[in-house]
Amino acid sequence: MTIIDKTTKFPYSLTRVGVIMTPEEGNDLEAEGVLNPATGHTADGTLYLLPRLVAAGNVSRVGLARVVIENGVPTGVEREGIVLEPDRSWERGAKNSGVEDPRVTFIPRLGLHVMTYVAFGPFGPRTAVATSADLREWTRLGPALYAYDDALDIDLNMFHNKDTVFFPEPVTAPDGVESFAVLHRPMWDLGEVRPGEGVRVPAGTTDERQSIWISYVPVAEVLADIRSIVFWRNHRFLAGPEFAFEELKIGGGPPPLRVDEGWLVLHHGVTGEIDNAFTQQRKVNYAAGAMILDAADPTIVLARTSEPLLRPETDDEISGIVPNVVFPTAIELIDGQHFVFYGMADSKIGVARLDPA
Repeated sequence: MTIIDKTTKFPYSLTRVGVIMTPEEGNDLEAEGVLNPATGHTADGTLYLLPRLVAAGNVSRVGLARVVIENGVPTGVEREGIVLEPDRSWERGAKNSGVEDPRVTFIPRLGLHVMTYVAFGPFGPRTAVATSADLREWTRLGPALYAYDDALDIDLNMFHNKDTVFFPEPVTAPDGVESFAVLHRPMWDLGEVRPGEGVRVPAGTTDERQSIWISYVPVAEVLADIRSIVFWRNHRFLAGPEFAFEELKIGGGPPPLRVDEGWLVLHHGVTGEIDNAFTQQRKVNYAAGAMILDAADPTIVLARTSEPLLRPETDDEISGIVPNVVFPTAIELIDGQHFVFYGMADSKIGVARLDPA
């Protein structure tokens, strides 16, 4: 991993535009918030939001809502129903259930939208994958599976995983194979599932805090059988907590965006106090940071924000189901301008303009 001089000004900024979606009064499926959306365009160019909808008891579904655009700016949504429910056994537990925090990447090479989401089932949060041609009908491909790497001396299949998102274009993997790359965040505390097991980390890892990792799947295998997209390999540490606003952990956000400098990756950094993977956090602060990855080799970090691009400051970001949260999950180009969609205090959805700094 390589990082350029951190005193260099980061080349992008975020400016709030407003709140785009709030819980619908009287809608039981949104009783505990609308948040952390994915986005995508249908074939006719219509932009849709795929928000996480949280019902009473912290049970999440993925909805579909057309984005209302006025004068080139997203201003609201029109709801069109539910596209994913926790109706598989591995998405439902005795005490927790949900399909959470979707990220959607349109991959032109496949002609498909690829959704990664958190399947919150009997053993806690696991990354799962689904695909769609139209954003309405989704085909589940199941939980992500991780090839064993003896150099890491660890089986990533043992751990909870979140904040997973695919790159939109193939890259070259460390083994020289054309591959689809995916960012994810392993959670090293096995004690959350089996008390007493404690924290396990890969060989050579000196920091136990949750960080962003990158894995790969060969393009040829996915083209031959789309189900291969859940089998990941060549796992590498990408970036961990480094600055004050990321003191506890960091995790990936929207699909990486190809920019002149390389790949722009927005992420969240967390401070405060974390309980465990099975409960809603109440004593945390989530802020949005960013990094630039090398275009040809995304394991190389070229630049990184030492301060947040966006931190909880407005009433909607400070007060909610989980206070003090700014959580970016999607980027879209609208009339030549990029906009970032983000969760606000686990209760509402906001939008910010992404500009060159």
